[in-house]
Amino acid sequence: MARSYRLEYDRYHSKPKQKKDRAARNTARRRVKKSSGVKAGKDVHHKDGNPRNNKASNLSVVSKSNNRNKSPGRPRGKKDSSPRRNRA
Repeated sequence: MARSYRLEYDRYHSKPKQKKDRAARNTARRRVKKSSGVKAGKDVHHKDGNPRNNKASNLSVVSKSNNRNKSPGRPRGKKDSSPRRNRA
């Protein structure tokens, strides 16, 4: 079964809260990149898991794989926690 990005966006990513969280993460990335220079393959990690808390003390630069393993609410030991539709 192929992944439906359109459906995923409609169900989750288009919600107002998700748009604000995404904008806050992008703001944090720009601020850190401007001040310290984030290199390719690195992500900006929010230590408390709140993407809207962009205080310098809450941000750190980590590898992409490390950051995605630290994501709050992500089930441990699973590679992908994105919502999926079951088809019969």
